[in-house]
Amino acid sequence: MTAPTPRRALLAIALAAATAATVPAGRASATPAPPEPEPESAEAAAPPRPVDNRFWYAYAHWQAGTHHGTTAVDGTRPGLEIKTPAGRTEYTDPHTGRKAVWEYATWTSPLHRSSVPATEAIASWNARTPAGTWIQTELRVTYPDGTRGPWYVMGRWAAGDGDIRRTSVDGQTDGRTTVWTDTLAVDGPSAAAGLRITHWQLRLTLYRKPGTAGGPTVWLAGAMASDVPDRFTVPAAAPSGRAHELKVPRYSQEVHTGQYPEYDNGGEAWCSPTSSQMIIEYWGRKPSAASLAWVDRGYADPQVCHAARSTYDAAYKGCGNWPFNAAYAATYRDLAGVVTRLGSLTDLETLVAAGIPAITSQSFRREELTGAGYGTAGHLMTVIGFTAAGDVIANDPNSVDNAAVRRVYRRREWENVWLRTKRHDAEGKTVSGSGGVCYLYAPARPTAAQIAALRQVGVL
Repeated sequence: MTAPTPRRALLAIALAAATAATVPAGRASATPAPPEPEPESAEAAAPPRPVDNRFWYAYAHWQAGTHHGTTAVDGTRPGLEIKTPAGRTEYTDPHTGRKAVWEYATWTSPLHRSSVPATEAIASWNARTPAGTWIQTELRVTYPDGTRGPWYVMGRWAAGDGDIRRTSVDGQTDGRTTVWTDTLAVDGPSAAAGLRITHWQLRLTLYRKPGTAGGPTVWLAGAMASDVPDRFTVPAAAPSGRAHELKVPRYSQEVHTGQYPEYDNGGEAWCSPTSSQMIIEYWGRKPSAASLAWVDRGYADPQVCHAARSTYDAAYKGCGNWPFNAAYAATYRDLAGVVTRLGSLTDLETLVAAGIPAITSQSFRREELTGAGYGTAGHLMTVIGFTAAGDVIANDPNSVDNAAVRRVYRRREWENVWLRTKRHDAEGKTVSGSGGVCYLYAPARPTAAQIAALRQVGVL
């Protein structure tokens, strides 16, 4: 439920646009192609929200940028692959001590001008990494004086853990910005002095064992940048007046307490992967029997154990790395996932009405959220609907069992604990809040209604 180590407020949630997908039975059957890529333009009008999302996922996207050994591949789900390796390098895994030589190729995105001069940025990626392959994602930012920061590693990632340990690289800094697990943030004094991120670039490095064919495929990559104002309270959003609830599976993290303590001390801390698994299964996907063979047969809901292992960050020593969760969701057939921020409960109502549930990050004292029965320094839950009065219907994994997961929380209380950036903890100290962080998972080829909703909330 809570983070294993203190974290600053991060960004959050998710997208859905890459390429072909099959819509599960019982949901909308229209599957228009994702929107065509827009040209990079410094003249684009800034959206009326303090968040800028930019993701590459179309064939034309991958053709752009700078290739060193990579190539764009077309098809039902366009992507980026190795064509001719640019070189070889040795990587020593800091978590296992294993040394290995890898072939690699790189792709560098066009320079993106953020529509929001930002204090934070977080990357997202969706990729296929067969055995013997992995990827690295980096960000480089530009400051108002035109100088650029270093290339920061935002994640070394593979779907499995047989070749490398999935890891963030904490503490990278140039004295103006610093990487905190999965977030690149302007340092406090610099932010207070007005320093902002004006532009950024993404660099992807694809690795494979020397002499092998194929390699990883990246379907989607990009980042969200934001400058959410500091605030203890947020303006109230008027409810839509329409009741709507999605049928999302219910899983409790507490059922798994004590299981596989090597992954963040067991299920007590698995709010993020438990929430991810709920939405993955809402979209009709499940892990195969073979992928669950390692789980003790006596454990209920083995797919939650699998999700925890598949999102575990060996440096953070937890399963709450946000882009790792989005990347895990995208390992399932034709699903896409991103991390972003939303601006209001109106945004969440828009998504739910289009059939898209969301995973949100919030922190609160016990008395601040009626009916929760606990307080937390950081917790993920899944928003699945709204009552006619506008109260939030959530699948809260911090529940005694699966049957108790569905909760209804008071709208105004829930809105504030999710959207605020500052709060007082139980000792009266001022600490950070998430500022609207969430993950979004949806079909790689969304329906027309889903595309419209994602555009309306600023994700597309």
